[in-house]
Amino acid sequence: MSDFRQDFLKFALEQNVLKFGEFTTKAGRQSPYFFNAGLFNDGASTLQLARFYAQAIIESKIEFDMLFGPAYKGIILAAATAMMLAEKGVNVPFAYNRKEAKDHGEGGVLVGAPLKGRVLIIDDVISAGTSVRESVRLIEAEGATPAAVAIALDRMEKGTGELSAVQEVERQYGLPVVAIANLDDLFTLLQNNAEFGGFLEPVKAYRERYGVSADDSR
Repeated sequence: MSDFRQDFLKFALEQNVLKFGEFTTKAGRQSPYFFNAGLFNDGASTLQLARFYAQAIIESKIEFDMLFGPAYKGIILAAATAMMLAEKGVNVPFAYNRKEAKDHGEGGVLVGAPLKGRVLIIDDVISAGTSVRESVRLIEAEGATPAAVAIALDRMEKGTGELSAVQEVERQYGLPVVAIANLDDLFTLLQNNAEFGGFLEPVKAYRERYGVSADDSR
């Protein structure tokens, strides 16, 4: 049986969403790899991405009643993932928010199904955690319960302190974070594929300098 996490990373490479080289992150760090989920920007790639989200969510065994996609990237991710979950026999409603409240028609900032029960937040990555904070606030204001967060890639990288942004979210809100793949999976990809061998040592050095262990937040 194939490892869907490795399949996802190979797919991201094919789509140029994942690249190896020399890149400067928002934190000013020199990174040997770059991941831009915004480049999943056509029907076929978005469909395949949603399949990976659905598989990661189902295998996580997280209990949830609906999906929520924070504007803007989360909107298409929530809609597409809801469709792929339905294909797998898990039919759940979804909702998303507007950046600015609508003052006519139905009004408000929320679109889609009413926020009820256990809500799974879907986004591309967690950087500063701002999107998660806003989502949690909106969900709780409607009387619903944040259940978890699903993202595409967990860089497992220290933020301003010793924890990663993902670990900070897990600790602050008590929310599990489900990632399709993480930095450990990326390292495995490099170890097992000779064509990327030249990037193994740079990624290893980067992980040793900035990385966190999957157990650091426990």
